[in-house]
Amino acid sequence: MHKRENIIFDSAFKFNQSKKEEYFLKEIKKLTNFHLSNCVSYKKIFKKINLKLNLVNDINQVPFLPVNIFKLFDLMSINKKDIFKTIVSSGTSNNQPSKIYLDKTNSANQIKALSKIGAHYLGNKRIPMLIFDTEKTLKDKISFSARTAAILGFSVFSSEQTFALNNDMSINISAIRNFLKKNSKKNYFLFGFTFLIWEKLCKELKKLDAKIKFKNGILIHGGGWKKMEKLKVTNIFFKKQLKKLFDIKKIHNYYGMVEQTGSIFFECDKCNYFNTHNFSEIIIRNKEFQVVKNNTPGIIQLLSILPSSYPGHSLLTEDLGIIDDRNSCSCSKLGKRFRVIGRVKQAELRGCSDVV
Repeated sequence: MHKRENIIFDSAFKFNQSKKEEYFLKEIKKLTNFHLSNCVSYKKIFKKINLKLNLVNDINQVPFLPVNIFKLFDLMSINKKDIFKTIVSSGTSNNQPSKIYLDKTNSANQIKALSKIGAHYLGNKRIPMLIFDTEKTLKDKISFSARTAAILGFSVFSSEQTFALNNDMSINISAIRNFLKKNSKKNYFLFGFTFLIWEKLCKELKKLDAKIKFKNGILIHGGGWKKMEKLKVTNIFFKKQLKKLFDIKKIHNYYGMVEQTGSIFFECDKCNYFNTHNFSEIIIRNKEFQVVKNNTPGIIQLLSILPSSYPGHSLLTEDLGIIDDRNSCSCSKLGKRFRVIGRVKQAELRGCSDVV
């Protein structure tokens, strides 16, 4: 079992960048060693590049896997008998889903990290949660989808849960009204995949002309941007509509992937940038996989200290992004600030980002 320092879970934004890089590199190297010793396939991959981990002294030198490798191979650094949960990306008709195998320790660390990150946006006290999804999404607790994982993950912030959709995916207007009748004067949060929020809240609920407002609500949403792009709905327009129609003042898009569950990034509702935290790091590379300077767009590489049951700690995504080295927003945390600006052309799409 991989061991790590407890100090890492003290806070999500505890260290400045130089201090963070010191412990982060140490943890990532320990994880790499662990996976090399415990995952045969991972060892075979890096044997071909003659990896000398003792010579790695910079986070930019840490080797990475392409994120779609989890669609092709079952990669794990634990015994099959120790599998506690399997997270499966939703996939599409054109590709295989990713499968991520978790033991109890990895699963628990994901929850710890998410609770520390989310506390900066939702507070330290549990508050009521209105979920724009159906209760049947939670049916399988062993092998479940990215949507299920997201709902279960964010439920750690909830004091109670109400599902806003019926099992046929229609709006449950009475459930929403009852939720607001009970909680409208409190702090509470709304949660859902972006496309579902758009379809069910901005379109279907608007048609009902229910005159419902979520004045004290905080909206957390993520995923589904591929479908939003097809509809020509931008992030800025999405936020404007929600604020105009439902009086939601705090809206946080989150960025993450099923291959590094728990290590997610929240978008600031002021400057629209994501912030890294103690559990993760971001690197931007060009098409030749060389590291580019800040303010230069390129392919996003994400590193996380959480994946201990499978070798997902350093992954090259299929997303394009840019790191901003300006520090002009009052919200600024100590980590790097970045934006996601699109997809790598001709890349295979990650199904976990789209609602099916």
